[in-house]
Parts: sequence; structure tokens; C-alpha cells
Amino acid sequence: MAELAHTDPTSDRLDLLRNAMQSGTMLQAKRILNGLHPAEIADLLESLPRSQRLIVWGMVDHDVDGEVLIEVGEEVRHTLVREMETEELVEALEGLDTDDMADLLQSLPEAVIQETLSSMKKLDRDRVEAVLSYEEGTAGALMNTDTTAIRPNVTLEVVNRYLRKLGELPRGTDRLYVVDYFNKLLGVLYLRSLVTADPNSTVAEIMDREITPVSADMDEHELTRLFEDRDLLSIPVTDDQQKLLGRITIDDIVDVIREEADKSLMNRAGLSEEEDIFAPVVRSTRRRGIWLGINLLTAFLASWVIGLFEGTIQQVVALAVLMPIVASMGGIAGSQTLTLVIRAQALGQLGAGNTRSLLIKELGIGLLNGLLWATIIAAVATAWFQDVKIGGIIGTAIMINLVAAAMAGVLIPVVLKKMNIDAALAGGVVLTTFTDIIGFMAFLGIATLILL
Repeated sequence: MAELAHTDPTSDRLDLLRNAMQSGTMLQAKRILNGLHPAEIADLLESLPRSQRLIVWGMVDHDVDGEVLIEVGEEVRHTLVREMETEELVEALEGLDTDDMADLLQSLPEAVIQETLSSMKKLDRDRVEAVLSYEEGTAGALMNTDTTAIRPNVTLEVVNRYLRKLGELPRGTDRLYVVDYFNKLLGVLYLRSLVTADPNSTVAEIMDREITPVSADMDEHELTRLFEDRDLLSIPVTDDQQKLLGRITIDDIVDVIREEADKSLMNRAGLSEEEDIFAPVVRSTRRRGIWLGINLLTAFLASWVIGLFEGTIQQVVALAVLMPIVASMGGIAGSQTLTLVIRAQALGQLGAGNTRSLLIKELGIGLLNGLLWATIIAAVATAWFQDVKIGGIIGTAIMINLVAAAMAGVLIPVVLKKMNIDAALAGGVVLTTFTDIIGFMAFLGIATLILL
């Protein structure tokens, strides 16, 4: 039986696992499955229909249940949790990092949360409750309180003996935190300095005092940019008195980046980033139906505008043939600007001070593109229908719509942000409706004035 190598794509692993199960070699299938990393097991579970998913979940070693539950999406997690006893869930939480445990607890039944907290040592319980107390999407909610702190007045030899006595360091440790008696952060001692400097040197002599901790209420988006700009592996989190609360590591930031990318992609279709691809038909239908209904309303609005010029279209059939070109060009041009602006907002590059400059720049692009493509499309339409007026009408409409699309692409996400509406979710619908209406109004309105 072929092994499920970690380099194989999920589809290949699925095929190998199904073959093992269908051949009746369940023990072999279980051995292959549990040779994977928990994240790879999570990928497999998310790729299986619900009936098969539960069978495979039952084959997973209980030692990695918690790590797998952390990796799967929220909807899939709920499916798996419903099949577990309370004792199994409590056991699955044991050994997880504080931040992972807090994240997982929030999606579990209240009875499991209480039993888990009551079974923990007071220090560990206080740490988890501290993380749970912070608002989701902040540094406090992301941080891991499991840190290794040392005093500044001891030698590196003493630090090494202390670490050997501990036996192991928290996962992802690249530095030790130097604190005073009151747990106030004074600096950091990098592990590379610890192993290369003179063992008789004191921590105070070697430590880096030029550190910039983050506050627990910092937004995770700002935190992500900080890691990116400074190429960080970890960063300390402190309170208002500079007391050390915990640390955030690069693996937490990678999760945030992935979740944001998934959210942006799914929101454009009106879906949740936690959407289970094998969710029940009725539930999925309801979710998607709402989005289709919203789009239907905007389509009716565009159709109503076209209906205002029904007489013009009936007399000049060429207009009906050319209308999709006007709508398509405006939609594409607007989407380009919209995507640029939404990205700039996400990266913190766009604010009140530079929105006007960006608007002027995008209007310039819309004007130049409008001139170029209006000329080309006008020439094609003139040759096609042997009518200079038709060419002039669509050329003018294209010019108007591309400039309007550029303006809308900048202003729509700015306005939506002020209204606390996610531009990635609603921006595309608003933009398409706007460019369709402007394009049709310009095209059919000018045609009515010139041809009738």
C-alpha cells in the first residue's frame, strides 16, 4: 500500500485512503491516516462528504484530536464535536497551546468549557480565561501566554541551567523575555545570543532593549502588517504598565493571513469563509439564496433603466446588440479600481489624506482608457452597422462609463467603510449596479437624443 506522503495533494491522499478503506484494510488505512500531520488530516476531513468524514474521524488517534479540531473550519468542527463525548473533548484540549485552547473552547458547548476549565490547574485556567477575555480580532485574543521569562542580573550560564531544568521551551520560541520582579518587560534575550555569547556575561549585558511590544487591544490587521514590515518571528504583548502578558508567533499571523484571504474570496460570492463544501443542501441553498435575491434586485433596477428606453431599442435594434459591451467595459474597469482600493484599505495605505489624490489618479486612468477604447469600439461599431452615429453614440457612452466606473471604484469602498460595511462583501454588487445603470443611461439616453 502506498504511503500518503506529505507532498501529495489532498486529492491524491483521498484516493489512497478511499482505496484502503474500500479494500477492507481498515487498519492499514488508519495507519496511513495517522502518519499525516494534523493539518493534513484536517484537509482530508474537509474534503470528505459527511458520512465518510465521520468514519475517518473515528480512525484518527485521540492524541491529535485537539490539533486537528484547531485546523478544520468552524462548520466542520461543529460536525465533529457533535460526535464526541464530553470526556473526549476535555482530553482533546489537553496539551494545546493557550491561544489554541482558547480559540477551540469558544466553539464548544458550555458544559465542555466549564468542565475543561475546572479540570485545569489554577495558573493554566487563569491564562486561558485571560485570553478569552479579549475581543476577537485583537492581539490579546491571538496571544499565547506560555512564555519563558528571566531576570536581567543573572549570567547566561545560569540561564542555560534554568532552561535545562525546564526540559523544553514553548513551541516557536526564538527569544527569552527579560522582566523585573514585577513582571515588567525590560528587553529580550535571543536564543542565538544565548548560545554564542560568553557564558559569564549577564543577561543585562547581552539583552536587546530596543524592543517594541504591542498592546493586547491592537487590531490583528495592524499586527499582521507589523510582522510583515519588520520580518518578525514573534512579538511580546504587554499591558498599559508594560507588564508581560504573552507573545504572538508567526504561525498565529499566518493563520490570520489565510483567514483574511479566505474571507475576501468567499465574501465576493456572499459566502462565509468557514463554509463547509459538504454542508447540507437546504442550509447551503438558504445562504446562497439570500445573495441571489440581492443580486436579483439590482438586476431588476438595471432592467428598469433599460425599460425606460424600450421605444428607442425597438426602433434601433443595433442598440440591443451593443448594450452588453457598455456594461461589460464599465464593470471590468470599475472592478480593477475597486480591487486596488480594497487592498489599499486592508494594508492601511488609504486614508482621508490621500483618498483625493487616488481619486484624481483613477479618474485620469479612466479618461485615458475611455479615449482609447471609445475610439476602437466606435470604429468597430461604425464598420459593423455602417452608421457613424451608432459608432459615436457607443464611443461616448464607453467614455462616460469608464470615467464613472473609476470614480465609483474609489468612492464605493470608502463610503462602505464609513458605514462599517465590508467592501469585499458588498462593493462588487454596488459597483456593478452603478456601472450598469450609468452605462445604459448614457448609451440609450444619447441614442434617444440623436436617433429619434
